[in-house]
Amino acid sequence: MAVETHELRVNTRGDCEVVNLTEDVLRCVAEGEVTAGTVTVFVVGSTGGITTTEFEPGLATHDLEAFFEKIAPENAYYRHEETWHDDNGHSHIRASLLGPSITVPLVRGRLTLGTWQQIILIDFDTRPRERTVVVQVVGE
Repeated sequence: MAVETHELRVNTRGDCEVVNLTEDVLRCVAEGEVTAGTVTVFVVGSTGGITTTEFEPGLATHDLEAFFEKIAPENAYYRHEETWHDDNGHSHIRASLLGPSITVPLVRGRLTLGTWQQIILIDFDTRPRERTVVVQVVGE
């Protein structure tokens, strides 16, 4: 069984920015030799998350942010901010809910994504960052 590990660097502005990673992940798969297995996409850090969705402007620039604002409001009270004297308690809660990774089956050299399904990173932090995303392909 082969393991191929790739690292992506993604500059983000924070504040619930949604970044489409699909083409980068496809490039990682194409660079390797594995054609059957799984592809795991993982963001390093505790204020970013990875998922899949239809990457379209209404969803990417409004709907997802509005949803996360409802369940973990930016201006709510978070003890995390007392501990670290920062302003990103909501960022950690949002990232914890979404999760840092996804795994996509790889079949005959292709990711098994639906027609409108893209792999996205959401940066929940309150400032710009350079994110590290690890793409690991495991299989034959």
